[in-house]
Amino acid sequence: MHDEFAWMPATEVAAAVRARKLSPVELTRAMLERIGALNPALNAYVLVTHDMAMQQARAAEDAVIRGDDLGPLHGVPVSIKDLFDVAGLPTTKGSRVYADNVASGYEYSAKRLLDAGAIHLGKTNTPEFGFLPTTENLLFGATYNPWDITRTSGGSSGGSAAQVAAGMGQLALGSDGGGSIRIPASFCGVFGIKPTYGRVPRNPGGWSTMTHRGPITRTVSDAALMLDVIAGREPSDPYSVADYPGSFLADVDRGIEGLRVAWSPDLGYAIVEPEVRAICERAARRFEELGCVVEEAAPGFPNPSADQTFMILAATSDAVWLSELTDEQRGQIGEPAKLFLEQGGKTSGTDYVRANLRRMKVWETMRRFHEAYDLLLTPTLSVTAFPVGRPPTHAGGLEFPPFGWSPFTVPFNLTGQPAASVPCGFDSRGLPVGLHVVGRAYEDSLVLRACRAFEQAQPWADRRPQLDAVMAT
Repeated sequence: MHDEFAWMPATEVAAAVRARKLSPVELTRAMLERIGALNPALNAYVLVTHDMAMQQARAAEDAVIRGDDLGPLHGVPVSIKDLFDVAGLPTTKGSRVYADNVASGYEYSAKRLLDAGAIHLGKTNTPEFGFLPTTENLLFGATYNPWDITRTSGGSSGGSAAQVAAGMGQLALGSDGGGSIRIPASFCGVFGIKPTYGRVPRNPGGWSTMTHRGPITRTVSDAALMLDVIAGREPSDPYSVADYPGSFLADVDRGIEGLRVAWSPDLGYAIVEPEVRAICERAARRFEELGCVVEEAAPGFPNPSADQTFMILAATSDAVWLSELTDEQRGQIGEPAKLFLEQGGKTSGTDYVRANLRRMKVWETMRRFHEAYDLLLTPTLSVTAFPVGRPPTHAGGLEFPPFGWSPFTVPFNLTGQPAASVPCGFDSRGLPVGLHVVGRAYEDSLVLRACRAFEQAQPWADRRPQLDAVMAT
């Protein structure tokens, strides 16, 4: 099934297409064939845009033959999460309410990918409205993990991470409101970065000021290439920030010697599976080999999930638009969306302001922490991927609070800092483990450089899930 195409990094695909060594038509046809073989078992794609992809591929090939100026992603396959609009295609948001919704416009980042020459293979699965850290919904069902198809891919960008992990596309556009890029990247053994809030512009709606757009890829360089395309000021987004003055890809190999790095196994409050903790600690100590000073230290903030800060801000935001649904539409939504509607509707203005004040305390705590440390390292998650529909209740003999298996990601949506999950090993069942790399606001390039340096010291992209059984199902 053209495995050599499936596992080619996007940087190599772009270079080979530009040099006329790789046909966009042949590549796209091979990727669609692979999706046809694997997706029925994994359910990563909820829409495969076969005709659109082949039309784009033929146009891309013609442009190469004519000698046209080519975009940085010319001929590179990409998927787009089904929360994002692509004109003329369904955007269901994983909900029966929007099962027949067809977009008339584009998400900013999706448009930038296509304008840069990317070939759109299809839309990827998400939990309803992106509300859950696992990917299951009443419209399309669950997305499964390529490393073990009985287990979750994580969420809410679970379809994105699963397609990348299975070699069904080089690039995936995801989003992260409480860990939704980093959680599935960790579970699926791929790289995902949540850039600084505003670095990648976003269309209005959702958890404003907390939800980030970002890349999910198999290599750090591919994410840097993708970020070069989707980052940048957008006049229609009042929160978007100034363009990065350089190139994320050009800067990614600059190294990290001399950085001050903090390692925290639990942020002072998390319950972590001992095997996951040990794998992540070994990975964190490798930063000493890369020329960094590594110390165990934690910022010292309370668990923002436990004190409901995040839930108040997120649920209140969503209750506004969920309350505008008709009674019939509200009858079609799943339990998580109903919970957001109920909880958000109960929140007073005073409660909301207090939650924002607590959010600012988390920001200030991290600002002071970064006076001493350039980077913070933690496990991305407390566990590896668990069976679909059966989240763990304990780790290391201790009981999790609700969603306690994902305690590390939410704080950095409250602060808006760049944070990435980088593959750092496998547990005794052969399931991937992610290391969480957090940097100061606007220092996205430094986070990419740190992850790239680790990738060079401990490569992961050559280890791939065994998919023969998946293809046979």
